[in-house]
Amino acid sequence: MNRLLLAAYPEPYRSRQGEELLACLAEAYPGRFWPPPREVLAVARAGVQARARAVVDDTARPWWLDGIHLTALVLAALALVPYLQDVWHWGLRIDPGRHAIAFHFSGWFPWAQGPGTRTRLLPYGLLPLACLIALLRGKPWIALPAAAAMVCAGATFNSNTLFGDEGKVGLGYYGLGAPITAHDLVLSGALCTACAVLAACRPTRLRRRSYRWLVPVVLAMSVAGGLHIISISPAFQRGMFALEVAALIAAWVATAATGDYRWLIPVVTFAFIRTQAIVIQPNWFMQSLPDLVVLLLLIAPLPVLVIAAQRRQSRALLD
Repeated sequence: MNRLLLAAYPEPYRSRQGEELLACLAEAYPGRFWPPPREVLAVARAGVQARARAVVDDTARPWWLDGIHLTALVLAALALVPYLQDVWHWGLRIDPGRHAIAFHFSGWFPWAQGPGTRTRLLPYGLLPLACLIALLRGKPWIALPAAAAMVCAGATFNSNTLFGDEGKVGLGYYGLGAPITAHDLVLSGALCTACAVLAACRPTRLRRRSYRWLVPVVLAMSVAGGLHIISISPAFQRGMFALEVAALIAAWVATAATGDYRWLIPVVTFAFIRTQAIVIQPNWFMQSLPDLVVLLLLIAPLPVLVIAAQRRQSRALLD
């Protein structure tokens, strides 16, 4: 299992020093299936720092363009979250029955129609999924139409029959604070804007990530579909909260290690979108945490990242 820890490091590091790291772990903890938690955190932190330095050392693209690309990836993943179960069941043609995602649509296959609902042709979650895959491969000209379709679907949720009313008048992802549904155009509009900027700025310069980055997405879909976990589930909310905190910590580690501001862009965008949802819908269906606590959790990382970058740059000048 020690080899799983190597995934935190970039490929060049793994090829040069991976075996040495494994040998050190085996020598330090002989006969153990997994190092102690403290050692796991230390290795993971060093891996994030190594990846961050490798990204900064790559001068093929400006830092702000990489930051916008990361922002688009974060927004596409955030938009996909409420529909993990939906897309998984639709793709495998599984009828979840009474476990159907908590929207008005009660039929399941594209041609099905439940009482008092509209027939839909496709699940809405296919749009952010297509956007996410295209952005991972550095192809914003494919992601842009998908993001534009998300804006169109959200703006016409009262009359659009392509996706039925799935996800547009029902429950969406609310994670930290108030929910974000498909007809909340701030998320889809920001994603569409980011994709447009990427498409206009010589897309050949964008970073192309491996399809292996989709493995966590497929696993999340499998878990959500197999266990019938939807966005209002307490287990879902706890998992998303832990994931968001881990992502913020990773952004802080990367910023403190490099002094680069590219990771601040997705954090600022995420905080803005979550904050506006709380301000616009303070008393919506369900809230995971009190508003004040959520606002502090969203805003506090911003000055922390700026200070971490400035301190790193100051140390670099002194050295």
